[in-house]
Amino acid sequence: MTDNPLLRPSHLPYGLPDFAAVREEHIVPAFEQGAAEHLAEIAAIVADPDPPTFDNTIAALERSGQTLNRVETVALHTLAASDATDGIQQIERELAPRSAGHRDAVFLDRGLWQRIKQVATDDPEESQLLEHYRTDFVKAGADLDDEQQERLRAINAELAELASDFGQNLVRASADSALVTDDPADLHGLGEERIAALEQDGRYVLPLLNTSVQPALAQLTDRATREKLYRLSTERAPENLAIAARTAELRAEHAGLLGYTDHAAYKVADQTAKTVEAVEERLGRLVEPARRNVEREAAALAEQAGHEIEPWDWAYYAEQVRKERYDFDEEALRPYLELDRVIEQGVLHAAHLLYGITFTERTDLHGYHPDVRVWEVFDTDGTGLGLYLLDPYARPTKEGGAWMHNLVAQSFLLDDRPVVVNNLNVTKPASGPTLLTWDEVETAFHEFGHALHGLLSAVRFPLVEGTSVPRDFVEYPSQVNEVWATDPEVLAGYARHHESGEPVPAELVSALERANRFNQGFSTFEYLAAALLDWSWHRLAPGEKIEDPATFEARALERAGVAHPLVSPRYRSTYFLHIFAGDYSAGYYSYVWSEVLDADSVEWLREHGGLRRENGDRFREKVLAVGGSVDPMGAVRDFLGREPRLEPLLARRGLEA
Repeated sequence: MTDNPLLRPSHLPYGLPDFAAVREEHIVPAFEQGAAEHLAEIAAIVADPDPPTFDNTIAALERSGQTLNRVETVALHTLAASDATDGIQQIERELAPRSAGHRDAVFLDRGLWQRIKQVATDDPEESQLLEHYRTDFVKAGADLDDEQQERLRAINAELAELASDFGQNLVRASADSALVTDDPADLHGLGEERIAALEQDGRYVLPLLNTSVQPALAQLTDRATREKLYRLSTERAPENLAIAARTAELRAEHAGLLGYTDHAAYKVADQTAKTVEAVEERLGRLVEPARRNVEREAAALAEQAGHEIEPWDWAYYAEQVRKERYDFDEEALRPYLELDRVIEQGVLHAAHLLYGITFTERTDLHGYHPDVRVWEVFDTDGTGLGLYLLDPYARPTKEGGAWMHNLVAQSFLLDDRPVVVNNLNVTKPASGPTLLTWDEVETAFHEFGHALHGLLSAVRFPLVEGTSVPRDFVEYPSQVNEVWATDPEVLAGYARHHESGEPVPAELVSALERANRFNQGFSTFEYLAAALLDWSWHRLAPGEKIEDPATFEARALERAGVAHPLVSPRYRSTYFLHIFAGDYSAGYYSYVWSEVLDADSVEWLREHGGLRRENGDRFREKVLAVGGSVDPMGAVRDFLGREPRLEPLLARRGLEA
């Protein structure tokens, strides 16, 4: 296809993919040509008669595969997650195993591996990248014999198919399991504007987000409706249980082939945690304090309700306790949290104050869907840094949750500047302004923390740009960025009434801060339950079979001490997208692992004056700019000027002794 836009670099600023020109029929031919080009580039590296050097081997690898990367970024990483039409889903099913097979063809190339092993360099950034490649090749099976490699290829292909099926099942199930009612009275508590936004052809459809506890449970006054919504949420996609079990078995076999006791040991070996014992020790320290907090909170909720509560009652009565004990009504806050203002005068403005960067909306540039907005980002001296895209709204073709990913990764080697996307899942109103919950505001700041990690990256090589850091470190900068949501200067800019423009009352902000300390037991416990569930699936021994996945899940929660009749894991196995169709397998622990660094860094920032350019410049230089080009824990120590401490996290979550 001579007119295939995926076969050439984009002509748009910063290499933004020309989504308007991409048609579904372009994708598979472009993938095939891109894969062939990449293999030819690899063959040329292997056939080079000169002795292996960093430039003719490692840097050459970094320059290779650009066409294939462009295709996979557009099709598998963007459209399949954010605008998955039936055609795109079919393409993903076809390409996912082929993509895995191509990766194996590269990482199991014995000639290439022999060259990599001979490369030497004294340059620190080159040494870090070289170590990344050596670790990746070993963990991919480069040292296995032919028979073992053949089995590894088969496992990887099947895992890719299973991940694709899991994700597509979940997108479908989340839409099919939406709460549907003919009577708007069932939705009482959501507010007239919100209920009107849910109307579709005379019926009212409340879509599911990808967590156990749906946000609407805090507002719905009808208990039967709450129960129905909760059950729809926690019982969706039962067909994914079999996929989860098969995935866990294959991952265990994969780990065994590479000499690891289980998949968890395989995954943490090159993370900052290093060992399964370290992860289990830290998670274990949090379980009992969190359980004690849950029991105290449950007693308070039962007292508020005047009866024993059920899981679907928790969020509702937690909101009632906040109103009564802390004088805080979340619905009273929503009129002050209009989406555009939160983004422009909150999220982006905080980044300007902290890092000196500026943003100009580019209405002449477009994303993959009409809802996507595009900003050009400029550095302190006015030079262009890259592009920032925001896709805020939920839709049936989009995965649940919130995330960031690169459309173009920063690299001095390739002269590429970053193009990054944030996805949220906010309900789009039928008309009028989009008013956010406080949780959605914090999510917007969190995801933009990831975006900053990509936008402010300043490294030579694409493999170690920005967010290309260990999984149990990547959440650290994004969690730090959440602190600016409540900074008085930032809050004064964005928290204004969408009609009058009046600033949010100080007493409402104070009530929010007091109320946020309540329900920390629940928040911590539901997170720990999900993290330990993930861990249990991935401590499976090679060859071990799971006969009954539902029983396996129940027993895993019991053994870990996180089974509770009132608190479901944040994600049950059937909709745990992070671990069964994402990169977080045996890695969901990383949120609390990173939060140790986050809580300590936030305390450091407050001790040094908070929202000051000097602090932003230091965080940018020591953490954000270096990406994966240095040891991540060394970067934290460099920023803090000392070793990180656990105590600030315990205090934040109310888990002190």
